[in-house]
Amino acid sequence: MGETNPERVVVVTDSTSDIPKDVVERLGIYVVPQILIMGDQTWLDGVDIDPSTFYELLRISPHFPSTSQASVGYFEDLFSRLAEQYAGIAAILVSAGVSGTVNSATTAAANLPHLAVEIVDSRSASMQLGLIAIEAARAAVAGASLEEVVATARSLIDRVRVYFVVDTLEYLHRGGRIGAAARLLGTALNLKPVLEMRGGIVQPVAKIRTRRKALERVFDLVEAGVAGAACVHMAVLHVAVPDEAARLAEQLAERFEPVELIRSEAGPVVGAHVGPGAVGVAFYAEKD
Repeated sequence: MGETNPERVVVVTDSTSDIPKDVVERLGIYVVPQILIMGDQTWLDGVDIDPSTFYELLRISPHFPSTSQASVGYFEDLFSRLAEQYAGIAAILVSAGVSGTVNSATTAAANLPHLAVEIVDSRSASMQLGLIAIEAARAAVAGASLEEVVATARSLIDRVRVYFVVDTLEYLHRGGRIGAAARLLGTALNLKPVLEMRGGIVQPVAKIRTRRKALERVFDLVEAGVAGAACVHMAVLHVAVPDEAARLAEQLAERFEPVELIRSEAGPVVGAHVGPGAVGVAFYAEKD
């Protein structure tokens, strides 16, 4: 992934970012695989299990999936190897509010004080995290310093928004990632909740009775969020509903004419927490 360059910074993220592989390769981003667990089997997310295989297993397996973050040792090994190839390492990772990944990476960096490593808690996940990592990687490719790459990432944390619809809260609840949306439990039967990732955790936005109206609400929220901005970056993410995601992407392209519109199929670890049928939009507007 990318060419070795001892004069530039490299961006590291984790597999919950759901960045498409062609973008990862083009920008030289290093993606740390998270761990998927079902029964007595474990896989590295995006390495030895892909979305289609996972969703078929989810359909037939008696086991509910769980996940785990990459270990301190994994990060120590990765940082040590990358430090031999690059001038600095910016690790932009899934929210500490839903994962121990930041803690693993921070401990690893503390164990390697001689290396130029900066850890960024994105307070986000999926393509909300992905858009932050992508922009930071663009800065790195353009020759920005480690401090500048980190500043680019941090400047986007409060600007990139994500709204998404899930078919059921069961996966978020059983996976322990439901956050403030827990208050919808018991009231969300036959409802299609609209959720967002804000402040590093999952937050409820609205309780909608039909999926069509829930997706319309997402569209309205995006429209309010960009509010006439000239340059908008967007990503449509989905869990095993590619046709629906494609239609949503077409509508967004027509309405907002974004300078960037990425289509992303969520990987197994994100899918394990939001469940099949989830679809959403991550976006931000460039500052004037």
